[in-house]
Amino acid sequence: MSAQNSTIYVINPNSSTVVTAGIDAAMEPLRPCGLRIECVTLEGTPKGIQTQRDVDSIDGPLLNRAAQLEDSACGFVVACFSDPGMFALREQSRHPVLGIAECGMLTAMSLGQRIGVISILSTSIPRHMRLFGAMGIMDRIAADRAIGMGVADLADDARAVALMSETGRMLRDEDGADVLVMGCAGMARFRAAVEQAVGIPVVEPTQAAVGMMIGRVSLGWAGKTDAKAAR
Repeated sequence: MSAQNSTIYVINPNSSTVVTAGIDAAMEPLRPCGLRIECVTLEGTPKGIQTQRDVDSIDGPLLNRAAQLEDSACGFVVACFSDPGMFALREQSRHPVLGIAECGMLTAMSLGQRIGVISILSTSIPRHMRLFGAMGIMDRIAADRAIGMGVADLADDARAVALMSETGRMLRDEDGADVLVMGCAGMARFRAAVEQAVGIPVVEPTQAAVGMMIGRVSLGWAGKTDAKAAR
């Protein structure tokens, strides 16, 4: 791999630089891998991806920004738990593209049998359930519970950790979850605190996705693998 295409771009599809900074901090344990990990804020998009309309608005800006980064990239990670634009970007890019929801759930399946998801708002849950259904993993879902905070509200660290920890304990004790997934990239900086409070594994999905991307690139599985590319 040349130095020119050795960057994993982690694209935050919302326009919050605070969220991007939290994601960037969560990447520190992965940076010794030798690949460059750069977190990018997608400008001109909502401050938080909180509705299906928000999700549907992302494709154009995401594809345009990724096209600008294509020549220096070795892979793209879409850092929103709805995986907006992931399939469209997989069609566009010659590099691997991973979404944090897909990777977060796959990682959780390797850590426990019953997965609990901590979401921001109750309106996020139907969207997540559609994704889990499409992945064929509904029988592994213990529950998806919301903390009732929007993306911007997560700036209140103490309240966010308290609500996430309380919700995590309910998922553990009432729903039978033995592993938790954080259902928003804006929660990235809270993983260690919530895991300590709850006492079971907590998956931060952007870390999970970037970890998978490092493996793909390092093992040479970086090319397209879909049926179109195989022809």
